[in-house]
Amino acid sequence: MKACINWTAAAIFLAASAPLSAQTSISGGSAGSAAVGGTSASTVGTGGTSTSPTGTGSSIAAGGSAAAASGKAQSGTHVNQGNGPVLNANTRAQAHDGGTFSRSQTRTKVKAGEEVQSTTRTMSHQPGSAPVKSTTSNTAR
Repeated sequence: MKACINWTAAAIFLAASAPLSAQTSISGGSAGSAAVGGTSASTVGTGGTSTSPTGTGSSIAAGGSAAAASGKAQSGTHVNQGNGPVLNANTRAQAHDGGTFSRSQTRTKVKAGEEVQSTTRTMSHQPGSAPVKSTTSNTAR
């Protein structure tokens, strides 16, 4: 029995100077996993933003892992700064063993000083059975 494991993690930090009078903090995220027939895939995304009298700072992190008892597994994470004070993270993980597969994807967005959004979608499938799907979303303001 061959085991194949692949994992990835990434993080980024953004600081911007936008003085305000009160300190506020927002954090949030989502995660999920799928498993069937010797395959599994998991992803997670989280972020936060904080505003104080001296400025606004934001952070984001994401990662994923996949494993297959005798098939192929892969995962990857992409983190970037969007337009303006926005951070984006997208992480995917999937494992295949013949027609059996598990996959997970998490997308997270942090708008500095405003909100954190995160959505995770998972799916697993084994031939002869219906696919099992799940979606988890979280928005913090």
